[in-house]
Amino acid sequence: MVMKKVYVGMSGGVDSSLTAALLVEQGYDVTGVYMKNWSKDLPGFPCPWRDDYMDAKRVAVSLGIPFKMYDFEQEYFDRVVQYMIDGFTAGITPNPDIMCNQEIKFKLFYDTARADGADMIATGHYAQTSKGELLQATDANKDQTYFLYRVTSEALENTLFPLGEMTKQEVRAEAKKRGLFTAEKKESMGICFVGKVGIKEFLTTYLTKQGDASKYIKPGYILTDDGVIIGQHEGAIFYTIGQRHGLDIGGGLPYYVTGKNMQKNEVYVTNAIDSKELWSDTLTLGSTHWIKHMPNVGDDVLVRTRHRAPLIAAKIDSIDEGMCKIALSEKIRACTPGQSAVLYANEVCLGGGIIT
Repeated sequence: MVMKKVYVGMSGGVDSSLTAALLVEQGYDVTGVYMKNWSKDLPGFPCPWRDDYMDAKRVAVSLGIPFKMYDFEQEYFDRVVQYMIDGFTAGITPNPDIMCNQEIKFKLFYDTARADGADMIATGHYAQTSKGELLQATDANKDQTYFLYRVTSEALENTLFPLGEMTKQEVRAEAKKRGLFTAEKKESMGICFVGKVGIKEFLTTYLTKQGDASKYIKPGYILTDDGVIIGQHEGAIFYTIGQRHGLDIGGGLPYYVTGKNMQKNEVYVTNAIDSKELWSDTLTLGSTHWIKHMPNVGDDVLVRTRHRAPLIAAKIDSIDEGMCKIALSEKIRACTPGQSAVLYANEVCLGGGIIT
């Protein structure tokens, strides 16, 4: 019997390395693919893409599988980076990792691989799939379904997640057992496509390059909810709802960001942790995406408003194409416009939307 041809997205990390190794052992016809999404250096932060590419290639060679690179850099900038910049300049807090999965890994990579002869794709995500549905990973701490909720059912029907039942410790142990070069490699931090660079440095660099720095990166006032000026900031674009650190407001109780006005370049804060501006018992979602079935009004669901946040019981209040309102069983702090709320029915990820 001829086994299916699987193209594995290999990033040069331990997760995708073990994914490829496991599929080879299971008898699949495996090809490793490095997606070149970003290669630009930023001041003081060289992009590690060449090292990651070589690490992935070295693993592929050790496994005896073909290896190639897909250059998605222009599409990545157009579909993910520009989306992120547009979101921040509009005053919301977008999630580029979610958009990367939607537009690049499970659309562009999926379509390119299939056109290149692949029957299926595979990635090192901690998630599970069955019959076109997305299921949570066994390791709740590593579960990545929050970032995958905008993937289509069709793509999931033709995707393998070999790490879905494993813990990170097990992955490293199995990689080490197989002598994989990346077994002890540290996980990358920071923006998904810029490695060690933080969002503030990235936005500053790119807004300066685009000639928009003077519009967004300029001093402004930090005010309390009742209009008292208590400090200054470097640009409202850098602040997000619920933020506590980085405000540089001395003395007394800590302050939390409750809102901002991009036109006035003002940031609003409170030191009342129970402020109604910080807590929500309802959510309105736009740009909704349902993986296989749209839930119905009155359905009981579980909601997650950020990666690794606890699941909160909720009920669907209203729903139609592109919009959903949810009543939460308890109040949630700092529900941030632009971020995603993801809905579950037990272990099944139904989909979700962007918090408005």
